[in-house]
Amino acid sequence: MTPARTLATAARVLRQLRHDPRTIALMLLVPCLMIFLLRYVFDADPRTFDGIGAALLGIFPLITMFLVTSIATLRERTSGTLERLLSLPLGKGDVIAGYALAFGALAVVQSALVTALSVGALGLDVTGSAWLLLLVALLDALLGTALGLFVSAFAASEFQAVQFMPAVIFPQLLLCGLFTARERMHPALEAVSDVLPMSYAVDGMHEILRHRDITGDFLRDALVVAGCALLVLALGAATLRRRTA
Repeated sequence: MTPARTLATAARVLRQLRHDPRTIALMLLVPCLMIFLLRYVFDADPRTFDGIGAALLGIFPLITMFLVTSIATLRERTSGTLERLLSLPLGKGDVIAGYALAFGALAVVQSALVTALSVGALGLDVTGSAWLLLLVALLDALLGTALGLFVSAFAASEFQAVQFMPAVIFPQLLLCGLFTARERMHPALEAVSDVLPMSYAVDGMHEILRHRDITGDFLRDALVVAGCALLVLALGAATLRRRTA
């Protein structure tokens, strides 16, 4: 990996995204819209929104970044752009890191918008700092980016990339503790949830919801999410292919 090549790749991806307003809207506006709708779904009981809003503040960015990143990366491969890039003196690590930086920059904006809307306009009541909410939301968005880059290597079309969502995202969504506490699940399902990164994202949000100061459990949850994102990025670089068969 070379920093200059990585930054050049990130700049190229951002230039392309600038001319794709629908993708930008999906990344930046859809999570805000979902949080807004959720607030008024529970309009008669704002405490319910306080209970699950923080968790969804991390889940929505993860899902949208997964979809956008997997489809955008696959489009690069099927169009031949990725093959041309890898014919240059450009390593796989440069490509993956460049994409991660580009989508990570958008993840920062996305997370900031969703957090500001939730805590400011919608009145999400959390005991801890809003900056910690932003941190976990950003880590979740980066994890979604990493997962999207990784699964794009195994899809032959944009439709197949979307099909990975039920396999990769939905099980985590069901087992992360959003619908019921993980310790109340069947022991086998609880064991599975213990190795899924979204579980730690939700746990981290719940720590912010309940505690004013940073706790040891929060640090563990944040480090697990960040570590999973880095691990998946490394796997994405290892499995990166020049073209889709």
